[in-house]
Formats: sequence, C-alpha cells, structure tokens
Amino acid sequence: MSIVSDARQSLRPSPANDTAPAGDQAPLPHGVRPLLIKAKGGLGNRMLAGVTGVILAQLGGRTPVIDWRDGLYLPEGTNLYPLLFRDPVRIDPACYDGSTCVAPALWSGRLAEQPVSIIARHFPDRHSSPFIYRRLSIPLTEPDPLARVGVFWSYLPKLARLRGRLHADRRFDGRSLDAITQDMLHRYFTPNDRVRQTVSHLFAGRRRPVIGVHIRFTDRKVPLAKIERALAKLRERSPASDIFLATDSAEAQAYITSRFKRVFTIDKQLAEDGAALHYSGTQMSDPLREAENAVIDMFALAECDWLIHSRHSTFSVAASLIGGIPAKRQIDVDRFNPKVVVKRWFQALA
Repeated sequence: MSIVSDARQSLRPSPANDTAPAGDQAPLPHGVRPLLIKAKGGLGNRMLAGVTGVILAQLGGRTPVIDWRDGLYLPEGTNLYPLLFRDPVRIDPACYDGSTCVAPALWSGRLAEQPVSIIARHFPDRHSSPFIYRRLSIPLTEPDPLARVGVFWSYLPKLARLRGRLHADRRFDGRSLDAITQDMLHRYFTPNDRVRQTVSHLFAGRRRPVIGVHIRFTDRKVPLAKIERALAKLRERSPASDIFLATDSAEAQAYITSRFKRVFTIDKQLAEDGAALHYSGTQMSDPLREAENAVIDMFALAECDWLIHSRHSTFSVAASLIGGIPAKRQIDVDRFNPKVVVKRWFQALA
C-alpha cells in the first residue's frame, strides 16, 4: 500500500501536565522518561538518525521526543518536526529545557541548545569528528543511564552499532535493519496533510512505471553525466515512462529537462549558486513551505517504481526505504566509487 495513502490520524503537540522534580525549572509530563532526539544536517540525515534515536529510546524504556529546534528552514528555537510530520508522542521538547538530571551531563540546564552550540563550547576543534556524537549522546551499546532525561544525537544513522541489542530484544530480533528503519519511518514520519495531498495529486492518473531521479547538486554534487547515462539506458527499456526529478539545483534541473521529455517536478525554490537552501538564514519567501517541498520531493521519490540516485545522499536512501523500492529497481551511480563505499561503511560503524 502507498505510504502517502496510508496516513494516520493527525496529532498535535500537547502541553506538559505534571510537576518537575527538584532541580528542574519547567513542568514535566507525568511518568515520562524522555529521550530528546536532537538534529543537525539535512532532512535525510535527521530522519534516519532520528530512527536510531527512536529505537534507542524503545530499548531503554524511554519516550522519544524529537527536537528539531536547530534552525533548519525556520528560526532556531522553533521545532520543525511537528510542523512537517504527525507527532505520535505530542510532547513539546521545550518543557525539558531547564532539566538538570540529564545524560550526558554536559546538556544539564542547556537542553534549549542544539548540537552545534554544545560542540562549539566543549569541543571546538572536533566539529568534523565522526566520533563526536558519542560525547553528546547516551551510549548506544551500554545500559540506559538512570538520569530522568536522556539525549541522543548523531549526524548519521547508527543502527549497525545497536545490532547486538536488537538481536537481544524480541521486538526486533530476526528483522533486517532496513525493515526496522522502514517501520519507524512509517510510525514517526507520516507527513502533514499538504504534503500527502500534493504527492497524491502528482501521481494521480499517471502511467506506470515512473522513474524517480534524485540529484543533490549544491554542497555535495552527484555526477550529472552518470545520472544521464543511467537514465538514458532505463528510458530505452521503458520508453513510455515519466520521470520525476527531485533536485536542489536549478542547474541540475535544467540539465535533465533539456535532455529528456516527460520530466515532472514540483514548483519550489532552487539554488542558483550552489549554496544549500535549507538553513534559516537563507533568503526564502516562505521557509515552512520550502521545508514541506523538500518532504514532498522525498515522498514523491518514494512513490516511484525506479530510483536513480547516489546512496551517498541520505535523502534518497530515506525515500527508497519509505517506498520499499527494492534494490533491483535502484540504480546507485556511486555504487563502484571506492571513496563513497568506504566512507559509508566507516560512518555506519563509527
């Protein structure tokens, strides 16, 4: 069944309803031991890393509270997550901002802050370290700490490091990491009404198969020539197919649309100069709408029958998992790039 058509009932954030323990400055929901799931980076990174946080919370008997107040699209301090997705937990992370019984302790009294500022304060020379997330997160491979509030943050998904704990838990044992990830994406990342309706309209009455193409071409560039060759070969096999193109770049969009017919896209702001668009300082007339447009692109890719992309981009990886697009219908243009393959392997296990 289509993920777009399998939407759940809308849920909205609800206020805290209990009194905080001594040392906390804000009321906390009764009986909840939260795991605040912080974020850094683009949409694909934070969704897949968020899945790791959700599962870590479940393994430790905590409630996952997704906290995207880091300035992606909207001003820092505004939680983007419940504006884009239906929140099944409905707890505002701001109610924990003054908490002092926190693990790791460096977050104590600072839960209104985000990973970038914590790293800048405590580890200013380690912003690019693949291991820095371990200092900002409860441990992945050890028992859950006793602190009332826990914090998880990673720039990338870390399910491979949870493999042992997953095998020991009957809720997850025997299931592949991809299957577990797909399940959690469906549970915690059901898009809002506008996104679902837009994707539904995009595909209404469209003939199958549809080829999805994802091209990241701003801060990280997918090789356009490889995309073109893969798309040309697939079009030869299926000449009647339409092509859905999701890209962040006006240059990349012009490149593909000038070479192939029956390419459809959504109307959104595109980068003209190679700069990433998704941070709050970027000039956007309607930042929330552009954030929704990014989600529309991802879920439209998930509706496609084929996917041409680079797995180096977590955006397209998330789309393939959401849509259950099998590996045999994916063309990864970087699959033989040793630099990309080694980097992905190392990041998963770091």
